[in-house]
Amino acid sequence: MEELRQKWNTRYRALAGQSVEPCQVLASHTGLLPQTGTALDLACGRGGNAMLLAQQGLSTSAWDISGVAINELQKRAQTAGLSIDCCISDVSAKPPAPALFDVIVVSYFLDRGLLNNLEHALRPGGLLYYQTFIGEQRDGRGPRNPEFRLKYNELLNHFSGLKLVYYDESGQNIDGECLYIGQKP
Repeated sequence: MEELRQKWNTRYRALAGQSVEPCQVLASHTGLLPQTGTALDLACGRGGNAMLLAQQGLSTSAWDISGVAINELQKRAQTAGLSIDCCISDVSAKPPAPALFDVIVVSYFLDRGLLNNLEHALRPGGLLYYQTFIGEQRDGRGPRNPEFRLKYNELLNHFSGLKLVYYDESGQNIDGECLYIGQKP
């Protein structure tokens, strides 16, 4: 785990000071967000999703294995006057507890062992926003290792217990990515 933490700390140090944006599936569908509630930006990286969730008035938590990313997010949130509960956490080793969140956002992170936990961590009516790489690497973006890329229809099949709100793996929005929103009944 320490090797993984160092890998991400190095990557985020190199990105320090660059702008941070939320993922497309969240930014394009903020109208679905509840007006109040709790939100989690899981494997948040530099926290573009967490910032947007907090700006929307949600009580927001942001978890990532990288202390560099978490420290940068804390500073940006403080500067923006936003309250975000930032936590250095190995989410694979310590997944979210059941029925804790109204919204969970995952972008560019895939740990298949966590998928069941995500569904269970949603409260009834809760929304799961997920965006990550799919299929084979074609454009040089994202991981080369297929273990860290979704198979086609994988999220549809895995989250069949959630009500489908939005799904696009056509490449029309972003080549080689899957965009998903599901709601817990």
